[in-house]
Parts: sequence; C-alpha cells; structure tokens
Amino acid sequence: MEKADSSDTKPVIEWVSHPAKKRPLVTVLVTVFILLIAIGIYTWTYSLIFTALTTMILICSLAGFYFPIRYQFFDNNLMIKYTVTTIKKEWSQFRSYYADKNGVLLSPFPDPSRLENFRGVFLRYGYGDCDREKIVHFVKSKIKRDSNGS
Repeated sequence: MEKADSSDTKPVIEWVSHPAKKRPLVTVLVTVFILLIAIGIYTWTYSLIFTALTTMILICSLAGFYFPIRYQFFDNNLMIKYTVTTIKKEWSQFRSYYADKNGVLLSPFPDPSRLENFRGVFLRYGYGDCDREKIVHFVKSKIKRDSNGS
C-alpha cells in the first residue's frame, strides 16, 4: 500500500489570502491606474494588440494582489496554490523564518541573506479566519533555529 500524498490528506492549517478583496479602495485605484495606462498606451501607439498585451502584463504582474492564494500546511510539507500554479515544498528545505505584520518569510538560508527574497517563500497572512499566532507557532515547530536566534 502506498503512502498517501499530501493532496489526499487534510491540511493541518489552511487559509486564503486575497488582498484585492480585503482592500476594495486600493483595488479600485489600482484598476483605474491600469485603465489609464491602457488608454495612454492606445493614444500613443493606436494599436489594440499592444494595448491589450500591455494590460495583460500589468494584470499578470499584480496576480498576487488580484487573485486569491490558498496556503495549506501539512505535517511534512506546505502547498501554495496560485491561480494557475501550485508550489509544494518540504519543511526540511527551510532553515530560518522571519515573521512580520504581513506574513512569514521562509528562508532556505540559516542566516540573513540578500537572496532570501528570491529563494525563500513568503506566506501572506489571510484575513478573517486566519490565525496569525497559530501560523507562526506551526512554522516555529517545523523550522528549528539554533541557540543564537538565527
């Protein structure tokens, strides 16, 4: 009998982060800004294709803001489900973490590094039913720091 994959088991902690839904005024302002950029591109180039391409690139670059992200913690790994992709990482890949008011950065480095933002994973807190203390406590139990705090 094969071991059950994490997609078949129930997550220990699960939440959704959707900044656009949480901050409607910012969402409206960003959308208006994108529309103004699109109008400006069209009046500058008179090309519908270039305008559409530019608008798609802007929206895709803001996908983490516009579209919900689902986070799932399992005993051995974590899964991050974006709109079109899913990232699955083992807890053993991370050697340190840094919690702040917006989320938790999981780092593959034991000490602070400039590469953390590129190689690490940022877990943005959700809204409503998201328990920040529970998330940080679970991360702390999975990622052991040494005695000097790093």
